[in-house]
Amino acid sequence: MSDVLAEISNLQISFKDENGVLRPAVRNLSLTLGREKLGIVGESGSGKSLTGRALVGVLPSGAHVSADRLVFDGVDLQKCSSKERRHLRGNRMGMILQDPKYSLNPIMPVGKQIIEALRVSKKMSKAKARDAVYQILEAVQIRDVQRVFKLYPHEVSGGMAQRIMIAMMLVREPDLLIADEPTSALDVTVQLSVLEILETLVEKRNMGLILISHDLGLVNHFCDRVLVMYAGRVVEELQANKLYEAKHPYTQGLLNCMPSINGSLGPLPVLDRDPNWLN
Repeated sequence: MSDVLAEISNLQISFKDENGVLRPAVRNLSLTLGREKLGIVGESGSGKSLTGRALVGVLPSGAHVSADRLVFDGVDLQKCSSKERRHLRGNRMGMILQDPKYSLNPIMPVGKQIIEALRVSKKMSKAKARDAVYQILEAVQIRDVQRVFKLYPHEVSGGMAQRIMIAMMLVREPDLLIADEPTSALDVTVQLSVLEILETLVEKRNMGLILISHDLGLVNHFCDRVLVMYAGRVVEELQANKLYEAKHPYTQGLLNCMPSINGSLGPLPVLDRDPNWLN
């Protein structure tokens, strides 16, 4: 098993506008992911989520995609059949979406949903699958798992719903997990708890993780490396613990826009943009 999980070279993703003209959403993007925690940050619309979805193969039907290289653990994703891509998604790749309440089936108990996700990829009896679900729910620090197993999504809190989504992805033991704003709808204490769970499980299972986020402080604390995206491009890459030493003016601008407890009580600065950043 290779230490390099994913390789992307010159990824281009475009969509047609109302006049039928292709407009780029991701441009010339390249990255390599090992068994590490990689953060991707940037404003809404910068192409972060599209990059993650391109790897997993769940882009919108109108997307026009090309790449010099789009590889997962030696498998050329551009040459895979639809069946092969589904197999990878069901077994070796997982994606946690931003709001779990909209990702869970509202008319099915959460335990049955996790069993369904597990049995898609692994042949096992219902009894063994149920025991596996109990174990993964305990691993994401859910108490009274037998009770939670029977609950419907509207009966659980936002933090618990996010843990259930993490359990649903991890029960299949993927090699790559993409977490798209997994804590944005949670309060600070629950955010930290969810991130601690992810960090423990990533290290324990030797997985690769891509964390997509707006929160530069969170990424600085949690990730190993950071990619900064602007208008579909990667404008800077650096070690997460050196994020506050960023050189690109866009990254510096994002950092300057972050509120500080000890900072000024006046308005936060507005990010200045330079057209040359697109060149």
